Amino acid sequence: MRRRATVWARRWGVPVLVVLLLGQMTVAMVTAALRQTPTIDEPVYVGTAAVYLDEHSLRFNPEHPPLGKLVIATGLLVADPHLESGFDGGQTELGRRLLYESGNDPWRVMFWARLPVIVLTLAFGLVVYAFARELAGRAGGLPALALYCLSPDVIAHGSLATLDVPAAGLVLTSAWLLWRARTRPRLYVPLAGGAFGAALATKMSVLPALPVLVAVAAVSVWCAGSRRVARAVAGAAVFALTACAAVWVAYLAVDPRLRWGPPQHIPAVGGLRGLAVQLLPLPEPFRDGMRLQFGLENRPWQGFLFGKLYTGSLWYYLPAALLVKTPLGALALWTAGAVTVVALRPLRPAAPYLLAAPAVLLAAAMYGSRDFGTRYAVFLPMFLAVAAGCVVLVRWRWAPVVTGALVAFVAVSSLRAFPFHLPYSNEAFGGPERTRYRLHDSNVDWGQDLGRLADRLDERYRGERIWLVYKGAGVPAYYGIDARDPRRVPPDAVHGVLVVSDSAAAKATGRLAELVAGSRRIDQVGHSITIYRR
Repeated sequence: MRRRATVWARRWGVPVLVVLLLGQMTVAMVTAALRQTPTIDEPVYVGTAAVYLDEHSLRFNPEHPPLGKLVIATGLLVADPHLESGFDGGQTELGRRLLYESGNDPWRVMFWARLPVIVLTLAFGLVVYAFARELAGRAGGLPALALYCLSPDVIAHGSLATLDVPAAGLVLTSAWLLWRARTRPRLYVPLAGGAFGAALATKMSVLPALPVLVAVAAVSVWCAGSRRVARAVAGAAVFALTACAAVWVAYLAVDPRLRWGPPQHIPAVGGLRGLAVQLLPLPEPFRDGMRLQFGLENRPWQGFLFGKLYTGSLWYYLPAALLVKTPLGALALWTAGAVTVVALRPLRPAAPYLLAAPAVLLAAAMYGSRDFGTRYAVFLPMFLAVAAGCVVLVRWRWAPVVTGALVAFVAVSSLRAFPFHLPYSNEAFGGPERTRYRLHDSNVDWGQDLGRLADRLDERYRGERIWLVYKGAGVPAYYGIDARDPRRVPPDAVHGVLVVSDSAAAKATGRLAELVAGSRRIDQVGHSITIYRR
């Protein structure tokens, strides 16, 4: 009997654990998709996806390539929302029109728009497991998958109809396929190029990884046995050309005739940036989108870090934010995994595949001017989960035990945050209820709790005067919230219940800062909206 149980455990134990890990992640993401109101960026992407389906037009949201929105559009095929053709307003108004002004049910539309991203996020979990298993065996694959499936950032953004997780997961997939190309380059180099092209066709911010992965593709071909410079260069060229072809396919999938009338507000980009944009062998809408992104980088954005409001950007913002929003056990295993990959001779060949691309992408994100959240570095929980799985190869008797204990610590921390993964912060920084004192925007409050606020006001504050400062894309009146803006009347006229989004409170100046300072905090919703009595 014992022998039969041992055989069953060896055969089915790992698949069962994989299913359980992915299953809990599914529950967390589907719960978020069902309960959360639209975040700030989502209506733009969903509205643009609807225009792709109905009109095959690229005129909305040109600052981002179309593939991620085409993924979202697969969910809209089921939701089948109504949108009148020929809408000529801005992309923000487009999202509002689709969700709140066209007779659609925004809860249903948003769930189906988010579902394809959830499916992709789960698929990337299998990539994490496969990559780690090839490097460290089953014993390494399971902790890697656990870290990925329990990552609050991955859960939070993998449950939204946004572009960050799809782009990051496709970069990881490309790196994994390049690792496999060391044995079968003719098959995997083109596949890896296609995966990276798909990432590039989802979000332009992955572009700095292109030269890194081109070089890695050459290394893979070289290691495959040819040992010839010409073949290595040819492999790198195949990778780059396939990536470019994937970008073209994404644009042509929206509009086979590639009709494009560039918006009038596209900024001129000079210098090396302008030359690089001009020389890229990519569609004109993509290059114009890059110009728009460079224009956005030149704006004086406001940031918020550890209670300090500032204009501009801080080079250390992302490392500091990651320190707050990553489970402590994951931070320890990420560090140990990166050191292990570099230190152990059998794993050193994997270092360029696991560490080079995320290092370059992190440096580029740190250089950027928008200190808006760790979603700009959501590739780190993916790549470093794979590296962390390699810790089990360390020749230390307690390595598996310590690894398991740290994974369990991550599990407890992540599960305790359910269902509020977006405002997560680890125990060293006080947990989700304290995140608002240190970070803002998509780290804490991205407009996701408007529906929960409506329920709370109905339960506890029915009949009272409500004053609301909401930072998000939802329409409060749709959810039954009857409120006035306290900034439009004298402070002495504001009495009753004052509700302020935590992102708005973090950046409060002038009248709003005076109102918050003169009010008493009495309640909170989702760790992202604070209710005051005044």
